[in-house]
Amino acid sequence: MDEAIRKARTLIEALGWIRRFRDKYVVIKLGGSALENPDSVRSFLTDVIFLETVGMRPVVIHGGGKDISRAMEDAGIEPRWVQGRRYTDMETLNIAARVLSREISQGLVDQIDEISDRKGAAVGLSFSSGKNVLIGEKLHLTGDDGEPIDLGFVGHVVDINREFLDSTAEKGVIPIIPCIAVDRDGQRLNVNGDTAAAAVARLLKAEKLVFVSDVPGLLRDREDSASLISHINVAEARALIADGTISAGMIPKMEAALEALEAGVGKLHIVDGRMQHSLLLEIYSDRGVGTEIVP
Repeated sequence: MDEAIRKARTLIEALGWIRRFRDKYVVIKLGGSALENPDSVRSFLTDVIFLETVGMRPVVIHGGGKDISRAMEDAGIEPRWVQGRRYTDMETLNIAARVLSREISQGLVDQIDEISDRKGAAVGLSFSSGKNVLIGEKLHLTGDDGEPIDLGFVGHVVDINREFLDSTAEKGVIPIIPCIAVDRDGQRLNVNGDTAAAAVARLLKAEKLVFVSDVPGLLRDREDSASLISHINVAEARALIADGTISAGMIPKMEAALEALEAGVGKLHIVDGRMQHSLLLEIYSDRGVGTEIVP
């Protein structure tokens, strides 16, 4: 009986949040590292199904860098990195597009259908389904010498096809979006999943942007999980970038996310995908389990 009462209290605690977030978009970036453990992926997808069932509009954007690297290795291609980005020639682009849209994305769709016991509970929205959401432009970077840097077919998201997202969500279907964009001329582009998710959240003015990865959240000391920062605002987050607490590969992710917050996104959350049901605990409990950043 005590256990039953505790469950009831948990549901009552979630009730206010469920009402508040009904019909609101939450954009969730599932990092490639979080895709490594099948049990964690299943827990995550169960949480996403819950969000949709209680009235939120989850949009899942995923990466898959390790799977792309393995596929390149099988093809005899050695990955090359330029300023932290994968150099993408046409052969690499074809591999990335196949792995992301036809293997990982379709795999997530199939799992959601199986977990929810409902055919068509999710759908892949990309160039391969004929319903591309991410509209991109080629990314142009300049080196320290002022000369342009060649990244190949690497881009960034500049717009979205909102009609596809709205119509999908209105049908109670969960959109799964691989991080491949298409430019105005129909050219596919490899885009960074974190910045793509931030762009989608910004353009939707989503209630929440969630990064699901293999870290507990922002840490004051990267070696100490007990130094988790539970709640900060944009100004405090920028101060953490300035003093080096947020560093290296986390900086472009955070910069894009902070710009999304400043453009109208309600909150940014960083949660650990290895923790069972971390997404639900972060969104529908009073304390949360990761880091939340507010405007």
